[in-house]
Amino acid sequence: MNNISWLDGSLYPDVDIPESLNTIADRVDFLVRLCAAWDFGILPNANTIAEIRREDWLPAVQACRLLTSPAYHLLRRWHHLPALPYLGQQIAFIRDDPCLAQV
Repeated sequence: MNNISWLDGSLYPDVDIPESLNTIADRVDFLVRLCAAWDFGILPNANTIAEIRREDWLPAVQACRLLTSPAYHLLRRWHHLPALPYLGQQIAFIRDDPCLAQV
């Protein structure tokens, strides 16, 4: 049983749910799992969002470099990091949407 109330245990189907995320490696692993789920439409809860937006997550966000993940690019924006090139798929009906600039 984990003691982290904001951590979604379903992100750890392959290993035991961590008791803490104190190291950068643990946090990077969590962010990779979170972004992968988020990119496939599994939205994190509000408490998780509030946690990963905290300043002490900045080193883990910088270390990830998940250039194919839209969720990762949002994390970078939230942490006021410079934009990196997005290497993911450009979906035509979204890319060509005239309202995209307003979003």
